[in-house]
Amino acid sequence: MPSRASASREPVARFGVAMPHDLLERFDHYVQRKGYTNRSEALRDLVRVELASEAWDRGEDVVAAITMVYDHHIPGLTDKLVSIQHGSGGHVISTMHVHLDHSHCLEIIVARGPARDLEKMADEIVRTRGVLVGRIVPALSMHALGDSFLHEHTHDHSHDPSHG
Repeated sequence: MPSRASASREPVARFGVAMPHDLLERFDHYVQRKGYTNRSEALRDLVRVELASEAWDRGEDVVAAITMVYDHHIPGLTDKLVSIQHGSGGHVISTMHVHLDHSHCLEIIVARGPARDLEKMADEIVRTRGVLVGRIVPALSMHALGDSFLHEHTHDHSHDPSHG
């Protein structure tokens, strides 16, 4: 099975990193604990996480997951949550809905767009009456995905009976 680096179309650059022995030892334990096959894979992932965090802080285009648990017996709540998503300016890519028990549902919304817009949508969702808990987790900067993912995905719900 090829590594993620060799599966990439982008050529890799090699460089040396100097660090204190105790830090390297702790990093090697991290690499082993996380199951990486080498330091380079672990370092690339750590850099991606930090770059995504910076992109989020600067308000750049990002991909994020918004999770929430809510009580679906609250009148009008599901309609309100769908309305928030539809009013997001097309930032919602996908959702997953899970029935946890008779009263509670977990929903995961995958969205992309300016970090501030996604944060605003997540805040509106979390403060909606009936949402018990919610959080937004930035996944990565859109820049990290390259040009192949920057196309817009749109669809029309006018023919979908579930979106009356």
